[in-house]
Amino acid sequence: MLSLLAPSACVLVGCIFVSSAEVFSLSDQYLPLWNETPGQFSDYSVENGKYIIDPWVYPKRMGMYKILLNKTANYFEKFAPDNEQNFLWGLPLQHGWQYKTGRLVDPTQTTDCGYESGDRLCISVDSWWADMNYFLCALPFLAAVDSGIMGISSDQVLLLPPSKDQTKFCLNVSSCQSSFPSTMRKWNALYKHLQSPSSSFEDLLKYLWEAHVSSLKDGYKIFEDRLEYYSKPEAGFGKDWCVVLDYLAAASFPTIFSTVSEFQQALPPRVLVDGDKAPFISDFTDLQNIVLLGLNLLHKVDSSTEFWEVTINVVCMECVLFVPSALAGICEERSPRKETADFNGLGKQSSIVMARIIR
Repeated sequence: MLSLLAPSACVLVGCIFVSSAEVFSLSDQYLPLWNETPGQFSDYSVENGKYIIDPWVYPKRMGMYKILLNKTANYFEKFAPDNEQNFLWGLPLQHGWQYKTGRLVDPTQTTDCGYESGDRLCISVDSWWADMNYFLCALPFLAAVDSGIMGISSDQVLLLPPSKDQTKFCLNVSSCQSSFPSTMRKWNALYKHLQSPSSSFEDLLKYLWEAHVSSLKDGYKIFEDRLEYYSKPEAGFGKDWCVVLDYLAAASFPTIFSTVSEFQQALPPRVLVDGDKAPFISDFTDLQNIVLLGLNLLHKVDSSTEFWEVTINVVCMECVLFVPSALAGICEERSPRKETADFNGLGKQSSIVMARIIR
């Protein structure tokens, strides 16, 4: 189903990209508290020769991403200046979106973790989003340490455990390697090829997405039950999100700052509650409503094995659609029958984009 329906994901992504390009700017709009976030290992405390990092405090976890970006910046200079083409930007941007939209708080409401009226910087171990993100923070970070590109030895970093369920999380390089060997190998493969002068941006993206998807699968198997803490719409969105990431991976979606920050404009700006039904959520933009609906449709299509023809109508209201030529090429290349992917409406003022996928 994945290879069959990749064109529909491309059309959905195309709807998200509006015509105005995002300026590369490290503002709090996309990266909350970025300037207050640690940016080097010396910003963390040291005990017994190890850097101690508490990933259950938002700035501390975000600091792991900042260090990773700083340490890998020189490897991306051949693609663009100022670290603009570093595809690891997608990780902190997504974490910042989770913080800004209230998805890192305690969904059980039994503690004040993450809430404005309580400990705002706290990341709740009961948050499904926070636990899934842990696997997209700790594993890539510790694999980078193990690869040598971080400039310290593998035994010099220790992550503090959460307040409960400690055995579900790996805390250092050795425990992550023993608990999640396949995923750690995939992250190490990315960093190995990143250090190779002959590696192309496209090849590196494939290694990134292989590691990314593997991390999510590891986390989902462990924390699926956390979705029970949420409303039906929010739990459904979480499941939809995991499915669409498979399609973004298949399309080698470039997770650089400009594309991800623009993509996030179409994502839900708050946690969904009972009664929210796209495309009729009054405090969401038209684009956010339509993309939320589209993600759900894509999940349903992905889960279905009983139909021969699927038509997905994505209403883009009054947005101006834009699909980068590289993305359009990927869509056409991955379409099993080129005539089944219709991109004629893209790049124009349009109210409806239709993708017809024939099995």
